[in-house]
Amino acid sequence: MTISALLLATALAASPSDGLFEPGLVSDNGVFGFTLSPDGQHALWVQSGGARTRLVIVESHKVDGKWQQPAPVPFSATDGWRDIDPAFAPDGKSIVFQSNRPVPDKPQRKGFDIYSVALQDGRWGPLRHLGHDINSDESESSASIAADGTIYFMKNGAEGKSDLWRSHRVDGKYTAPERLAEPVNSGPWRESNPYIAADQGYLLYFSDAPGGAGDVDLYISFRGKDGWSTPKNIGAPFNTAQAEFTPWVHGGRLYLARQAKEGERFIENIYSYPFDPSSYR
Repeated sequence: MTISALLLATALAASPSDGLFEPGLVSDNGVFGFTLSPDGQHALWVQSGGARTRLVIVESHKVDGKWQQPAPVPFSATDGWRDIDPAFAPDGKSIVFQSNRPVPDKPQRKGFDIYSVALQDGRWGPLRHLGHDINSDESESSASIAADGTIYFMKNGAEGKSDLWRSHRVDGKYTAPERLAEPVNSGPWRESNPYIAADQGYLLYFSDAPGGAGDVDLYISFRGKDGWSTPKNIGAPFNTAQAEFTPWVHGGRLYLARQAKEGERFIENIYSYPFDPSSYR
């Protein structure tokens, strides 16, 4: 039995106490980027198939306490481009996500840009490209949006390593981003996949800084009057020898993607655990 087959068999047999989220229906060994609406009844995530050659955002609704069969959202990839990292706004009225679809006035651009889509009465509105101040010819990804509209996201820094950045919304438009200062961005290590609390009181993200459980781990930092606190590794059961990424907090639980690699394929699923950020202060 291959590693992927073994992992899938284990996933399908797992109980909720193992942390694996909705084995078979959601976690099928090729998913990441889970986000949940404020009322907990609407979920989106990325269907990767493990190969990353085609990345499609799918959605599911909870009906009578059960998640329904997922289906692609109407605005997601149908023509060969890739869509990633959906994230609900705290009010549930929109999401942000990233896509490498063509940008009409930037035909040379090949990376990911940040978009938003409104959601009203269960219907998706048109796509909105968030402009060329927050977006650039580099890739912007892993966006997370706070209650006041501020977006935290990842792009490369001066040293070529991924860093965390922030862009404010002013008069409906996004400003040129600022790189978060140390100790959040470390300089020599990768920081990516931010989740920002609605009030911007704390930040979760992954880093490959030394001393973790393995690969990339999730860290937490709190915002105070003097800036961001020294990040803390959030430990087990969240971090393992595998890679943990795309964190999302809802209803006292932390949802995350966990990834292992088998040859050219990623084995990636969604996990969920009870989580109290205040315990890390």
